[in-house]
Amino acid sequence: MKDLVLPEKPRDARVGDIIKLAVMAVGGQGGGVLTGWIEALARAQGYVCQATSVAGVAQRTGATIYYVEMAPVSDQQPVFALAPSAGDVDVLIASEMMEVGRAVLRGFVTPDRTTLIGSTHRALAVSEKSAPGDGIADADEVRAAAEIASQRLILANMDRLAVGQGSVISASLFGALAGSGALPFDRAAFEDAIRAGGKGVEPSLRAFAAGFDVAVAGGATPDADAPVPSPQIVGPTRHMKDWQALITRAEQLPEPVQAMAKAGLRKVVDFQDCRYGTVYLDFLATVVARDDAAQTWLLSLAAAKYIANAMAYDDIIRVADLKTRGPRFDRIRAEMGAKDGQLIHLTEFFHPRAEEIAGMLPAKMGAWMEASPNRMARLDRWFGKGRRLRTDALPAYLALHVLGGLKTYRLRTRRHEVETAHLKDWLQQSLAPLPKDYALSVELVKCRRLIKGYSDTHARGLTKFATVMGAVALLKGRKDAAEWIARLREAALQDPDGKALKGAIETVRSFV
Repeated sequence: MKDLVLPEKPRDARVGDIIKLAVMAVGGQGGGVLTGWIEALARAQGYVCQATSVAGVAQRTGATIYYVEMAPVSDQQPVFALAPSAGDVDVLIASEMMEVGRAVLRGFVTPDRTTLIGSTHRALAVSEKSAPGDGIADADEVRAAAEIASQRLILANMDRLAVGQGSVISASLFGALAGSGALPFDRAAFEDAIRAGGKGVEPSLRAFAAGFDVAVAGGATPDADAPVPSPQIVGPTRHMKDWQALITRAEQLPEPVQAMAKAGLRKVVDFQDCRYGTVYLDFLATVVARDDAAQTWLLSLAAAKYIANAMAYDDIIRVADLKTRGPRFDRIRAEMGAKDGQLIHLTEFFHPRAEEIAGMLPAKMGAWMEASPNRMARLDRWFGKGRRLRTDALPAYLALHVLGGLKTYRLRTRRHEVETAHLKDWLQQSLAPLPKDYALSVELVKCRRLIKGYSDTHARGLTKFATVMGAVALLKGRKDAAEWIARLREAALQDPDGKALKGAIETVRSFV
């Protein structure tokens, strides 16, 4: 039986006149405004046009895909598609770097036809923020894939361009679209579409011009970020003398360790005071004394970083201090785009556990409280409910300001007693293998990275830390013990629940 072959239906040449454009935007970035401008532009230039959108999940957990098809007016009304199809998009606009990557993965970008316009800035996804380690996706890999997948690529930090002109990213992306020449309309027509919108016209036109210039210049160049200035320590003269004495002492350490030691000093002194900085250098000196210059001071370098992290733990005093600092309020006002004279309502969310409250008590009283499950349960009933504090109002601000000023009291608290004991125990465990396995000691010092954050995050980190450090006994005598500790640490950083770590530990147990 022969297969039935149907004759191929000839493709209507008029389909080629349809311009297909997709916009992938994160919530709040003006994707709807950008699509409205494109639609208004097309209609004003004598084109028939249709715009649709498929909404993602709220805010940064999903992107909305806007889709526009346009064609010159003719005697027949075209039938437009409602959503983009893989391999059938002429222009793809992505409002953020990972949206560029998603567009490529979904096949919307093809080298035979697609002009890809994207912003290189990042609006981190929930999965990137929630990862215990560095969960940020690699933007360089996305850039490389986009260069291969697209016919023409225009990448720049469109968000920065827009904000610099007092506008939002939709305006600079619209300018880049105009500058790309992908649509058969002149610049004036694009600008008229912005003016027709009637809102924020002048800032939008300035941002449009910035995006237009980037596209004309060729786009695909890395961002030239301004160098981050080194933080400067300032304070009363008597304290600055103590600070300078600490810096002088740090400069007597081995040269490869000095820069990290100074950074650690800045952290612990900001956390407490200069006397606390002396304690930090004392701890570091015990490690340097046992280190080996032939190993390029790798152990001391790791210790300089992680001892500082261990000493600058996140307690209620620290959190309150950070939330009431002037630079934080300035940053929030800048991010919100607040102008002089405008008020911002700021709500802080607090949910302290019984452990945080007991940790704030004097050391003996806190230990007595922790020894009784009933007393801890009572603390949890009293303080466990989440609280919302309006720090734009005086009472809540003063409460946090007073808490943040309890630095001199901190060293007498139960939390400080626990953290100091944990620090000493961690260093002792880390240095124990040093005579026989230098690399293992280095990896054990780095395991302090697992402990971070506040409240439940801190508790999960402690559990993972104890699990990885406990694996040393299972690896005793193995030449690859250091490699396995590093693998276990990276597994612990993969997910908040520790599933990857659990699987890695089972692998290690199989060695025994």
